[in-house]
Amino acid sequence: MNNEELRQFLINSNKAGYAGGEEKKWKKEPDGSTTIPFEKEKWRSHDNFFGGEPYGGRVVVFYENKPVWIMVYYGWVEKGVEANTVYGVLRNALKQMPKDAPYRGPKEFIYKDFIYSNSWEGTLEKYSGEEEIRQGQKSLYKAFYRGGLVDHSEGV
Repeated sequence: MNNEELRQFLINSNKAGYAGGEEKKWKKEPDGSTTIPFEKEKWRSHDNFFGGEPYGGRVVVFYENKPVWIMVYYGWVEKGVEANTVYGVLRNALKQMPKDAPYRGPKEFIYKDFIYSNSWEGTLEKYSGEEEIRQGQKSLYKAFYRGGLVDHSEGV
């Protein structure tokens, strides 16, 4: 597995997944969660989440059917805020995923009168971050995420 190939796969799967908004490809699971699958050559991922409000989930990337990378995430829209509007902003921000940090959206993205901001630390191998959507000074949405490489050496 090559980290640059992983980086490109994450960008491609993000655009085809939640950010792409192609709900017809999403699979409703018996446990009430939703899975967004994506495959390209030797790479495959599934983004599985619960929600509604609030929501939580994980993205697992496989290379040659072996798990190699994971991200877990949890977020919410503030009470009294129109969730569909906020998630429209989020999808547009996620389409701008930076190539050097393919976790969520860019450091900042302005959409109409909304401001999406994202801060993270770490690298593709091990990282954590948080994102927020504001309208003026009012916080409308917040999410936390973390992850990195998995199953690259012996362990449990």
